[in-house]
Amino acid sequence: MISSEWVPYYREDDGELLGYLVPEGTSFVPVTVFGYGLGDAADEYDASQVLERIGLSYLADIWVLSIADRDEPINVQIVEASPRVLRVKSVDYGWEQDYGTIIELPVPETGRLRRQ
Repeated sequence: MISSEWVPYYREDDGELLGYLVPEGTSFVPVTVFGYGLGDAADEYDASQVLERIGLSYLADIWVLSIADRDEPINVQIVEASPRVLRVKSVDYGWEQDYGTIIELPVPETGRLRRQ
């Protein structure tokens, strides 16, 4: 669950939620709608500009996911992301599970997922 202390950041043009500004002392860390850090702590304006610049493009990226009992992470794509749910699908032919297997992850993201 996203903390109530996190400041939602909406795109000015259309009001779309781009992510959150997470307070860290007097600075803010820009994070995705599911809590993945997109940059270093900065003042509120600079942190918000990271979200403006990246927008929702991170949803189209290939990500890597660490799996328990597996040495190498697998490649995944995000299929659903919101402040309540994060679902990814396997796009890794080398994984023992079926290609396209859907995996639900906790929100905020716990460090198992990384942008490639």
